[in-house]
Amino acid sequence: MKQTKYSKNYFNSRRMELEAAYNALKPDWQDLADYFLPRSVRFLTRSVNKQPVKNKKIKDSTPLIAVRNFSSGMMSGATNPATNWFRMKVKNYGRDDSYEVKQWCHTVENLFRDIYNSSNLYRVLPAVYKQIGVFGISVLALSSDEETLLHCHVLPIGSYRIAKNVKGEVDTICRVYMETAKNLYDKFGENNVSKDIINAVNSGRLEELFEIVHFVEPNKDYLPDSPWAEDKEFISVYYEVSSNEDKFLSKSGFDKFPYAVFESEVNGEDVYPSDCPGVNALPDVKQLMSMVVDEGKAVKKMISPAFKGPASLKNKKMIDAPAAFIEEDENGRGLTPIYEVNPRVLEVDSIIDKLKESIKEIFYNDLFSMILNTAERSRTATEVNELKEEKMVLLSPLLQQIHNGLTHIMNWVFDECVKQNLLPEAPEEIQGENLDIEFVSTLAQAQKAVKISSMERFTNFTVNLAQSIDPSLRNKLNANKIIDDYADFVNISPEQIVSSIEVEKKKQKEEDAQQTAMMLQQLKTGSEIMNSMNSASLKELTSQSGQ
Repeated sequence: MKQTKYSKNYFNSRRMELEAAYNALKPDWQDLADYFLPRSVRFLTRSVNKQPVKNKKIKDSTPLIAVRNFSSGMMSGATNPATNWFRMKVKNYGRDDSYEVKQWCHTVENLFRDIYNSSNLYRVLPAVYKQIGVFGISVLALSSDEETLLHCHVLPIGSYRIAKNVKGEVDTICRVYMETAKNLYDKFGENNVSKDIINAVNSGRLEELFEIVHFVEPNKDYLPDSPWAEDKEFISVYYEVSSNEDKFLSKSGFDKFPYAVFESEVNGEDVYPSDCPGVNALPDVKQLMSMVVDEGKAVKKMISPAFKGPASLKNKKMIDAPAAFIEEDENGRGLTPIYEVNPRVLEVDSIIDKLKESIKEIFYNDLFSMILNTAERSRTATEVNELKEEKMVLLSPLLQQIHNGLTHIMNWVFDECVKQNLLPEAPEEIQGENLDIEFVSTLAQAQKAVKISSMERFTNFTVNLAQSIDPSLRNKLNANKIIDDYADFVNISPEQIVSSIEVEKKKQKEEDAQQTAMMLQQLKTGSEIMNSMNSASLKELTSQSGQ
């Protein structure tokens, strides 16, 4: 029996509770936005379709370039639409050699790729990576689309509040945003919107903006077997902030949390992340801006100093030209600089360059351009691979956090495919099992480079040992398993690999054919020997009879 009274007052109270944690972090986010993403935040709900306030803190474009390179590097390295950056497997499934299972997983992979390519996912992911790089968090709203199945929307930083469950997973989001009267009228219908929205539409003020709250949290009245949307695992409500009517624009629910949350490192029980590249680079960025300003002042004093001279030359005009001159006074005195400035500009430039490199390094720009930076003739391929593995260790924690957000998107898409009956029929042996997602992007595979190198070294060592000491040592290698594992590590399509069962069948067939050929050869040899013996015996009998 339902007990919770879900009303606007209830959700307004919850909204005020979520404000506490957000307000403690808001000044830090504003500071980060001023130096890294001044035009990509929304701390004021009504700042819609307005030109942002002119930013006066950014004096050098290095932080903007570092964020752009970070986003581009993560996009091309982790979720490049031109590569196969993920793979499906059956969770806890022991029979890895089943060709039918691998082929079914491969078909599902292709279906997901088609969905992602047709949706706007790849268009919004760069913005997601920028936010997680600067603020340590990014929220992607997921919704079903009739044409593409999936539609994504990146929430601006400052427009939402979150809460977490006991596992530290985000399960509550309160989003506050502005929407036009026309869109609200079309989305929710005349019977659900307020009189103010209806009046705005009827009077032709279609683009008038209204403040809306969208609240999603675990449903306290969850009924697993109920067909009604209000009884689903997560409750979802929309309502107008300014309306005095105690009713919702919409009250519905979701089986799965409709937001993919990308988070960086979180300290203990904190709600919001506490560590990310933007936080770590902020001191260097502030120092860089200060030094750029000071260097500019010093150079200006060098090339355009203040002058002193006789009072009689006060109204004389100086012409800024190579051949310009100014008359001296009656005593032969002209204009001279008040003071001469000779700052150590080269040393200042060196410090500025170090700060720029430090900022880019914090945003992993050196990792993403590593191939260019390490492609020196003085370095061997082994040295380059070692540098690659070393840098990948630094990126591993952040990459894992990004994979967590991508996993939620894939689980959401899988559930939508089940609802729309888009999945191919699974082999009987895995029906009822859960799918497991493995990320095999360029960055993910680079993390596996250690495994691949170890496998190659071990195989070469064993083969060399067998050649030099004892050929039977080759039997220590399970060649089929090594090839299958290597193909998994480097993301080879199962269509390009013959299953171990088929290999064994072919091997047995070849061995049988070889044994048959040997038997035929033995029979032939035996027949020739018998013929030779019979011929010799015949000659001997003939010789004896002749005597």
